[in-house]
Amino acid sequence: MNSAGQPPRAPLWSSWYLTMPKLAVGLLVLLLVALLWLLQENEKEEQRATLIADVLWLEQSIRFHIEGGTTHLQQLALDLGSEDAPEKLFDARARHLVRTSAELLHVAWLGADGRPRAAQPSAESPRRTPPEERDGGAFDLARKLGKPVFSRPYSEDGVAYFELHVPVYRGGRLAGMLVATHSLSALVVELVPWWFVEKYRMQITDDDGRVLASKSKVAAGQPEISHQVLLDPPGHGLTLHVAANRAATSVAQTLIITLIIFLAGAVFWSLWAIRGLMRHRLAAEQALRREHAFRKAMEDSLTVGMRARDREGRITYVNPAFCEMTGFDPGELVGVLPPYPYWNPEEIEQTRELHDKVLGGQAPTGGFELHFRRKSGEIFDALVYESPLIDADGRHTGWMASVLDVTERKRAEELARQQQEKLQATSRLITMGELASTLAHELNQPLAAISGYNAGCLNRLESGSYSAAELKSALEKLGVQAQRAGRIIRRVHDFVRKREPKLAECDLAEVVDDAVGFIEHLAQKRGVRIDREIPGWRPPLFADQVMIEQVLLNLMRNGIEAMGETPPARRRLSVRVVLGEREVEVRVVDSGSGLADAVRERLFTPFFSTKPEGMGMGLNICRSIIEFHKGRLWVEDNPQGGCVFAFTLPFSLN
Repeated sequence: MNSAGQPPRAPLWSSWYLTMPKLAVGLLVLLLVALLWLLQENEKEEQRATLIADVLWLEQSIRFHIEGGTTHLQQLALDLGSEDAPEKLFDARARHLVRTSAELLHVAWLGADGRPRAAQPSAESPRRTPPEERDGGAFDLARKLGKPVFSRPYSEDGVAYFELHVPVYRGGRLAGMLVATHSLSALVVELVPWWFVEKYRMQITDDDGRVLASKSKVAAGQPEISHQVLLDPPGHGLTLHVAANRAATSVAQTLIITLIIFLAGAVFWSLWAIRGLMRHRLAAEQALRREHAFRKAMEDSLTVGMRARDREGRITYVNPAFCEMTGFDPGELVGVLPPYPYWNPEEIEQTRELHDKVLGGQAPTGGFELHFRRKSGEIFDALVYESPLIDADGRHTGWMASVLDVTERKRAEELARQQQEKLQATSRLITMGELASTLAHELNQPLAAISGYNAGCLNRLESGSYSAAELKSALEKLGVQAQRAGRIIRRVHDFVRKREPKLAECDLAEVVDDAVGFIEHLAQKRGVRIDREIPGWRPPLFADQVMIEQVLLNLMRNGIEAMGETPPARRRLSVRVVLGEREVEVRVVDSGSGLADAVRERLFTPFFSTKPEGMGMGLNICRSIIEFHKGRLWVEDNPQGGCVFAFTLPFSLN
C-alpha cells in the first residue's frame, strides 16, 4: 500500500493494452455496419441508374415500334392513292399488317366523308363504342394537317386502345383515311421482355393517372426507386411509369449485422486455430502445386495436339486435339509403348531412332517433322516440339510434346513456290521481250558476217580463181561467227527457260558481263554509259546464275530508264562489286532523279510501280530471288544524285 493506504494502481499503458483489441473489434463492427449502409445506398443508386437506362431503352423500343407501324401505314396510304385497284391492295397489305403486329387489332379505310370503304379483319370490329365516346377530333386534325395523327386513348371493357389516322390523297385531294386501332395491353405484352418484368413493375397511365396497361410478376415495387417518361407517340399525356421490385427485406440486413458481430467475437478464437490450419493448407498447396505443374504443361495450348510420355516412352496423356489429329481414342493411346499406332509403317526405323534420341535428351530444340498415319490410313505431316516434363520437386519425369498438323501449310508453301517460279519465268520472258531490239542488234552482227563470208566464197567459186587456203580461212571465220550466233541464242534460251532453281558455283564477273551484254544496246540508244568495277580476285559464289542475271538486268534497266531526264553528259550507270568478309555486295548506281520518301517505302510492294505501263512485280521478284540466296536487297540515295540499288550474296566457302 502507498502512504494513503490504497493498493497500487496498474500502469496506465497496461489498461490501454488490454482495451485496444476490444476497441479495434468494436470499431471494426461499426465500420462494417457503416459499410453495409453505404453499400445499400450505392446499390440503390446503381439500381436507380440501371432503372432509368432500362426505362429509356423500353421507351425507345416502343417509340421505334409505333413509328415503324406508322411508316408502313403511310406507305400503304401512298400506294392506295396511286393504285388503280386499291381495294385489293388494301386487303392484302392491311391483312399482313394485322397478322405481323400483335398490338394492331383493326385497320379500316374510310372515305373522305368518314364512311367505311374496307376493313381488316373484314368482319366488323367486336368493340362497340358509341361515336360520342370516341375522339372524333383525330379524323379532322389528320385531314387538316395532312399527316398521321394519334387519337386520345379510350377504354372498352377494361381494355385501353388508341387509334392512328393516316390520310389518303389521290391527285392532291383527300380520298380517304386509314384508321388503325391499337391495343395498349397487347403492345405491352409484345414489347416488354421477360427480364424487364422480373426486375420492374411497369404501368402506362393517362394524364389523369389512371392505369391503362401494366405488366409485372409481383404485387408491389419500391416507389422510392422509380422513373417515368412520356410516351410520344401516341402522346396525349400517356406516361410510362416503372418501379423497381422490392429488394431484400430489412430482416436479412439485421441478420447480416448480427452475424458480423458474432463473427467479430469469433476472431479471437480463430487466431488460435489458424496455426493448425496453416499446416494443413501448406500441405494442400504443395499437392496442388505438383498437380498444377503437371496439368499446366499439357493444357497451355488448346489448338495443338499435346502428348505426355514418361521416361520409358509410355504415353501418359493425350489431349482431344491430338486424338482428333490422329483419329485414335485416348484409351487406344494412353499406356502404349513404342511403336505407337500412329507411326508411319514405312518409316518405323527412322521414327524409332528419333524417338530414342528424344528419350536420351537429344531432342532438336527447333522441333522436327515426321510423317504420322491417321487411324483411317491417311498420312500427314506433323511438326513436333519436345520439352522435358518437370514435376513440382524439379524432377524430370518424362517428355511433353506439342504436335502440329502442317500438311496444308506445306502444300500452301509448295504452291507458293511454284507460283513464284512461274512469276520469275514470266518476268524473264517480259525482260527478253523488252530487250528484243538489243538481241536483234547483237544477232545481226554475226549473221551479217556469215552472209558476207558466204557471198565471198561463192564469188571466188564462180570466178574460178581461188585457192584452198583462202576458202579454208573464210570458212573458219564463217564458223566462228556461227558459233557466236549460237552462243547468243543459247544464252537467251537459258535465260527464258522455265526450270527449277539450280545452285552452283559461278563467277560473278561472268554474270555481270552477260547482263551488260543483254542491256548494252538499250543503254546505247538512251545515251547511257555503263561502267564496271570488279575486283580481280573473287571467291566463287554458290548461286543460280540465271536468277542473279535476272536481278542485275532488272536493276540496270530501271537505272537506265531513271536517267531519261538526266543531261547526256551525266548519264552513267555503274555496276560495282565490293568484297566483304563473308559476302559480296553488288551496287548498281545511277544518276537519275532519285526517289521520294513515300515511293521508297512502297518500292518493294507487289503491284506498285512508278512507271505508267509497269506491272509492279520486278523489284518484288528481285527481292524474293536475293532472299532465296540468303542475301539482302535494299535501296539508298546516291550522294551525287540518283539511287543506289544494292544486294548481297554469301560466298561459297567450305
